[in-house]
Amino acid sequence: MSFIKNYIEQQTLNRRSLLLLSAYGLCGMTTAATLGSGVARAAAQNPKIAWSYRDRTNPYWNSIVSGGEAFVRSLGKSTSDLINLINEGSSEKSLSDIKSLLSRYGSEVALAADPNDMPNCRPVVEAVSRAGAYVSTIWNKTDDLHPWDFGDNYVSHMTWSDVGPSEQTARLLFDAMGGKGGVVHLGGIASNNPAIERLEGFKNALKAYPNIEFLAVQAADWDTQKANQVMSGFLTRYGDAIKGVHCASDTMAYGVIEALRAEGIEDMPIVSYDGNPQAVELVTKGKILATVFTNPHWAGGITAALAYYAATGFFKPSAEPKEHREFYGPTTLVTTKDAQVFKTKYIDTNPTYDWKDFWSLGKGQIKYRS
Repeated sequence: MSFIKNYIEQQTLNRRSLLLLSAYGLCGMTTAATLGSGVARAAAQNPKIAWSYRDRTNPYWNSIVSGGEAFVRSLGKSTSDLINLINEGSSEKSLSDIKSLLSRYGSEVALAADPNDMPNCRPVVEAVSRAGAYVSTIWNKTDDLHPWDFGDNYVSHMTWSDVGPSEQTARLLFDAMGGKGGVVHLGGIASNNPAIERLEGFKNALKAYPNIEFLAVQAADWDTQKANQVMSGFLTRYGDAIKGVHCASDTMAYGVIEALRAEGIEDMPIVSYDGNPQAVELVTKGKILATVFTNPHWAGGITAALAYYAATGFFKPSAEPKEHREFYGPTTLVTTKDAQVFKTKYIDTNPTYDWKDFWSLGKGQIKYRS
């Protein structure tokens, strides 16, 4: 469990180096005329491949980008050929970095991106489309924004159906609590799709457990240090009334565990989400009851692959059915019963994927609630 303290201490130092990496990836960019949308263009022979994401110090995003690097290597390129656009959770920086990339390379860009929050997805897509470049997104977009409204340039969007899996983890938590007592929920960034859906799943589970008291919910923004502070505040306010903790991500669970340990609490039932290697290890030891794996390595590689192969003309996105433009990624519930077997298959080594088999692990077209 010492890795949690080390993890928290290293985040600030790592972020400094990652910001330098992000700056390096964009250095020397000169302003070029932006190409208008709707103009016929030849397929790019060797497009620049970029991943725009929050923070590689986060194990989830590290797995995402590792998948992107695996895809780049499959092309016979070096890992360093993947351009890292690190936004540190800032939508403004996300959009600014992407625009700078497009200013330098124009239509010769294949971009994989998490827009950081839902409203930012539209300006990102519009900027890419105007430049005649190609983008595939994950997680965050508004319901009224669709790839097929942008021809081929907005290649695809992948998200995960989090309501059901989050409800499953909540039920496991409530059962471990004996069906009674107080529970708190630590959420992600409020405007993030996964934060919204994971809270919804948690609340759905509450309906079947009338003796579980929902004490509080607070956003910790997917951040370990902030989650540590939030949980410390919960303990000060509610004390022994807290009998279980529902976390919307593994990284926040690490902060929760450290806050509990500071109070001498070692056996509080906790569930989390993302299936990060450290969390799976904690599940094998019974320190976390369950997590949900979303296969970020595959997601990171396939999102970059979709943008790249659209840019090179390998396939034409507008000729694909809608279920190939907007689709769910895979989820796997990992519990103490199966964590060791799962760890051997997915954590100790990454399976080999065919990066041209774009939808092999997809779980169908995204469904929107009215």
